[in-house]
Amino acid sequence: MHPSLPVSSNLTSASTPVLQALGAVVDYGERTILQGLDLAVHAGEIYALLGANGAGKTTTLSLFLGFVRPRSGQVRVQGVDPVTAAAQARGLIAYIPENVALYEHLSARENVAYLLDLAGQPASRDAIGQALSAAGLDAAAHDRRVSGFSKGMRQKVAIALALARKVPALLLDEPTSGLDPQATAEFSRLITQLRGQGVAILMVTHDLLGAADVADRMGFIAGGRLVEEVAARGEERFDVRALHRHYAGTGSGASASASASADANANANANADADADAGVQGAAA
Repeated sequence: MHPSLPVSSNLTSASTPVLQALGAVVDYGERTILQGLDLAVHAGEIYALLGANGAGKTTTLSLFLGFVRPRSGQVRVQGVDPVTAAAQARGLIAYIPENVALYEHLSARENVAYLLDLAGQPASRDAIGQALSAAGLDAAAHDRRVSGFSKGMRQKVAIALALARKVPALLLDEPTSGLDPQATAEFSRLITQLRGQGVAILMVTHDLLGAADVADRMGFIAGGRLVEEVAARGEERFDVRALHRHYAGTGSGASASASASADANANANANADADADAGVQGAAA
């Protein structure tokens, strides 16, 4: 059994969204990528955002990270504007991209220690080891170079960094892409535990079945708009067949094609800025 996860000292009450977008409009050149996005994720909630390529999912993550400025509307991270108070907002978020970049010549423990130092949150060797164990990384791997780590192991290092920073919000970009079934199950167990500790989790994914297993709510985005939200209910949680029919029909056609290049650009900007800013790296490295 893994050690219990640390509780963030920054957590808000369940009634106040940790992540919130109100009528957010984002343009890229002459194209409008997000068209009045309304989205809220509360403490202790897993929210899965699904949609076709170019529907606006990555741009939504970039909004909360402060990498894009909305033309109109509001975006808040625990009440903080990520554009006008970027450093403060980024200190509240851990972002884990689809492919976690780490310093290959360093061990898992050394990576976490170095990135915590960059973020101005140094931690002891024992505290880092506890975070790595809480993230599900075997003790034998703590002091191994990450150059030989699988994608799942890299994710655990990234999550350990987020745990050590004790952030109230976690942003995940395609977290189960490329994971084998066992690694996917471990990841689902971990984020479920994080939810229990009060972390607000926004997960962008194409994996409808995986999202249905862990999400409290699922939102479907198409053409830059949140077209539907569904909450888990009862033992069955979600009607996956009905959702699949709906999901297959969203975000297709010209609107998705028009925003695809902008979403890709937002992703590139997010990755570049994350590499330059230890606060945003949080868990991204």
